[in-house]
Amino acid sequence: MKKFFDDIKKDIKFKSAGPGKKLTDDRSSSKPQAPKVPHGAPRKTPTEGAEKAGAAALARIEQQHRPVLKTSQDAIRNQVKRELEAEAAATAASLKNTDVEGSGVPQKDLSCFSVSGVFFICPLTGKTLTKTEREMHIKEAILMRFSEDAIEASIMMIHTFNKDKEKVKAAVDVISKYVENICKNPTEEKYRKIKLSNKVFQEKVSGIEGSREYLQALGFESTTLPVDGEDRTEEFLVLPAQESEVLEQMKAHLERLQKGEPVRAKLDHQTQVFRPSQHATHFQLPPDFYNLTAEELKREQQLKSEIVERNTMLRTKAMREKDEQRERRKYNYVLLRVRLPDENILQGTFLAWERVAALYQFVRDSLENGWQPFELMAPGGQKLKDDEELALNECNLAPAAELTFSWDAAVQADIAAAGGKNAILLKAALLENIKILS
Repeated sequence: MKKFFDDIKKDIKFKSAGPGKKLTDDRSSSKPQAPKVPHGAPRKTPTEGAEKAGAAALARIEQQHRPVLKTSQDAIRNQVKRELEAEAAATAASLKNTDVEGSGVPQKDLSCFSVSGVFFICPLTGKTLTKTEREMHIKEAILMRFSEDAIEASIMMIHTFNKDKEKVKAAVDVISKYVENICKNPTEEKYRKIKLSNKVFQEKVSGIEGSREYLQALGFESTTLPVDGEDRTEEFLVLPAQESEVLEQMKAHLERLQKGEPVRAKLDHQTQVFRPSQHATHFQLPPDFYNLTAEELKREQQLKSEIVERNTMLRTKAMREKDEQRERRKYNYVLLRVRLPDENILQGTFLAWERVAALYQFVRDSLENGWQPFELMAPGGQKLKDDEELALNECNLAPAAELTFSWDAAVQADIAAAGGKNAILLKAALLENIKILS
């Protein structure tokens, strides 16, 4: 390093010596020569500003060539970064292929996952559907229902096809006003006519899918009528005069509209039983379980590199809770396995925000003797309570976990004292399809 700075000083001294001269140049050249400094003349002292500038320049040069010392913390960060980059690359590769039936991977690769996907049951047809099929199938099922009950089908349309609940409520309020005015004033013709160009109708009713179908199911008919005082016509929905019995039915139909709920496919738990296995804690989940796109998943992998730095900082309770909430929102579904006393494994898929009570009910429905009290233990020894109001993701069970089942000790003691024997745990229908967990 010392030699390096000596070379720099020599270079500066050489450049300050003035312009050079070729040996072949004529000695008698007419070019002006630099004045000679008399021997022993005092040298010009550098100014204070020049000294500071030189010192700063040397400091910059020295800093540029000084090797950076890496601490153990730097080594940890670099190692974590390399691992996360490798994990992100693997995730991106798994999501790169074409989606097959909502699984996110080609059919030939589905065997690598713990489950082939997330499935739903249509409440109208009972058909099992994938995530990508459910919305279209439900719409088709509702439209097919018009031939059986137009009132019910149109109510389903209004509450299911329109995602904005506030707009749906506003439309229902306007329609309710139409019907209430007709029922209160059955002989007044003006209440039985709705001008489609009316501002209120245009802003609050016409844009809601199913609203016109509902009015037509009530008996309104599309008619072109002349506009008062103008030489033109407009489209109206007109309800013919109705008998009192029909008006009472309209009130009942209106109540059904006001209490209507959207039709939603129900999650299929895809209940499965496996023989005893050491692989029960190994989970490989398909992309369906994540509430993220492929790009968001890659971003999540990159964000994990920030964990090392955050752990070295003092963090408030609010900051920690925000991170926990963000982590929970990553998963839509939870895959749970329950290890039974006979070492068989019961598996099911759940919504991430379902309550612990729903998990207990799932297990209870799978048991031959579901009346017997039992307990479920989460990883780490956390005991889950049957009446627990916490969601599954709030119990740190997302996206997957293995639970331990145990009978209530006091009840088991009473059964043993009475000479009872331990019956078969699971229902016969489940044991008939028992599989080996690979």
